[in-house]
Amino acid sequence: MKTALTIAGSDSSGGAGIQADIKTMTMNGVFAMSAVTALTAQNTTGVTAILNATPEFLGQQLDAVFTDIFPDAVKIGMVSSRELIHVIAGKLKTYGARHIVVDPVMVATSGAALLEPEAVGALEAELLPLAEVITPNIPEAEILCGHAITSSAGMEQAAREISAAFGCNVLCKGGHDLNDANDLLYKTDGTAVWFNGRRIANPNTHGTGCTLSSAIASNLAKGYALEEAVRRAKEYISGALAAMLDLGHGSGPMDHAYALDPVWREEASHE
Repeated sequence: MKTALTIAGSDSSGGAGIQADIKTMTMNGVFAMSAVTALTAQNTTGVTAILNATPEFLGQQLDAVFTDIFPDAVKIGMVSSRELIHVIAGKLKTYGARHIVVDPVMVATSGAALLEPEAVGALEAELLPLAEVITPNIPEAEILCGHAITSSAGMEQAAREISAAFGCNVLCKGGHDLNDANDLLYKTDGTAVWFNGRRIANPNTHGTGCTLSSAIASNLAKGYALEEAVRRAKEYISGALAAMLDLGHGSGPMDHAYALDPVWREEASHE
């Protein structure tokens, strides 16, 4: 079985972060492992508290994984401090990690800031250049390119600039009222591919970014080329949204296990 590692924060409500990553990786056929960067107190209505792991402990988690079950792919999500970013970058280089997918999590769906301002520079200088692909949404891409994005042409321009700046492939995600559910993959060879998604009328989108990046990492781990890995990930997340799970009082989670064999989803009979 192929393996994947998520380096991200914990979501106590289970819809995003490492919980979403592990569910996604499992459903996409790889063995999931995790290194926790932070504990968060959050639910579908927002984030109320963040407790970062110490740099030393995060490093120990990464050592434990890489020296025993070497991951075939690595997904990096929420990393809120410069010190943690430095540890992650150092360990990835030390162990020669491959198929690195970075979801540059800066702001939660609820609007809560998840990245300390001084950490943005560390993210750009140390982590993004190590990535095979990064997956910014529109607000994140605007931070990385330094200007507003208001059209599909603007997405292409921004992705081109980000790819040139950091030497990685860029999946610029649509949404946020721009370009519907269409995403743009801009590759380091200068080619661009649009992935036209179907807009699903589901207000529950908690953890979509975590889920998409984890699905991409899972498919890279299984040996798919980047373009096919993105296509498969898009199809998976569309199915999870279309299942129309409705939990919580805010923007709820998706049904990551929507495609699980029905026999394992049966509830006990109380006849």
